[in-house]
Amino acid sequence: MNPSFASSGLAHVWTQGDAVTRSVAAVLLIMSLTTWVIILLKVLDQRAQRRQARACESFWHSADFAEGMDKLGAEPGNPFRNLALEGREAARHIVHKEGSAPQLHDSLDVSDWIERGLRRSLDDHLARAQGGLTVLASIASTAPFVGLFGTVWG
Repeated sequence: MNPSFASSGLAHVWTQGDAVTRSVAAVLLIMSLTTWVIILLKVLDQRAQRRQARACESFWHSADFAEGMDKLGAEPGNPFRNLALEGREAARHIVHKEGSAPQLHDSLDVSDWIERGLRRSLDDHLARAQGGLTVLASIASTAPFVGLFGTVWG
């Protein structure tokens, strides 16, 4: 290794540090990489959702539901497609209840039943969209203390 390179910067810390110093550096590196991966995944997810949202307007100008679903796309993670499917299934569930034994949900208004289905679909999407934020929050709250420990130890 080049002597001037080994006597300065991170290479010097790594070569002269003990196991604790190296493990603190490794933990900070892992935290940093995890953060960047989550950020990258969130950016890609947001770009995909913006693209899917543009197709949402053409859905409402479709002649029928099948044509509208074709315009929304066939991606399984598309929240707009999932919302439309959930609304259709909730409407079918209420409409096809004729001739069946009375159930508790029969006392609900059709719009209330469909609204509950749509809210559940939105809640599922929000839970998926917020995935990784707990990891980011944990890293953001612990990284300064890990870094401070490494500084004090060094």
